[in-house]
Amino acid sequence: MVIPAFNEEKTIEDVVRGVRKHLPEARILVIDDGSSDSTPARAREAGAEVISHPLNKGNGAAIKTALRAITGGMVAVLDGDGQHDPEDLPSLLAALDRYDLVVGTRSFTMEEGSILRNSGNFVLRKLASFLTEQNIPDLTSGFRAFRHNIAARFMHIYPNGYSFPSTSTLSFITAGYNVSFVPIRARRRPAHTESKLHPFRDGFRFIMFILRIISMANPNKIFFPTGLVLVLAGIALTIRNLVLFAQFSGGTVLFLAGGINIIFFGLILDQFALLRLQDRD
Repeated sequence: MVIPAFNEEKTIEDVVRGVRKHLPEARILVIDDGSSDSTPARAREAGAEVISHPLNKGNGAAIKTALRAITGGMVAVLDGDGQHDPEDLPSLLAALDRYDLVVGTRSFTMEEGSILRNSGNFVLRKLASFLTEQNIPDLTSGFRAFRHNIAARFMHIYPNGYSFPSTSTLSFITAGYNVSFVPIRARRRPAHTESKLHPFRDGFRFIMFILRIISMANPNKIFFPTGLVLVLAGIALTIRNLVLFAQFSGGTVLFLAGGINIIFFGLILDQFALLRLQDRD
């Protein structure tokens, strides 16, 4: 059981005790990601094993630290801020009998989050579902369970920042592993905590993240049709200019060259995506 935590001194004890209540035999590993408060001390008092980062590295870095500290078996991850209900853990772990990754899926009603956050999640879900050709009802949920030996194969792909959940989900799906989405009861964020995500500051990251999803999951599904449209437009303009003016124009050349370059760029990205998903021992 892995709990990444950063400055969660007011909630971490209840989270650890909740996990112990529903999984009494589980190893509970709290990854303190450079907290400046008493998070590690309170986690230990509640009965958890704690590994501390000397500085704040990000949620993904915390998960990678946990994966290196665990030798095998089944792993479940939930946040340390109290949003996830430990009562849902047994159902997620039970589903690992049939699946390699089980994601706790939130409902995304407008009462449970801001319009901006829900809109961003909607865009990501639809884009990821389109690229993977599989319905992904929740791409960014941090509440999940997976087989350690499979998750560790993609260690070289996982980012240090907040996008570990989405990256791991896409890695499992595009590599052909079985992924299930199980509804969970997401709690409202406690009043004394605040989101680590800042929408305006992270706007550029969001755009880059969309590009990352495209390049990682199925780049040809975006680049090939885009390039093909430009090539066809270039051919149509070339025919038009030859018929009407009996000459070529610079614009048609740009359309043709741009479309061909985009198609070949997509092919190259597709090869890189395959190489990144190869198993590494």
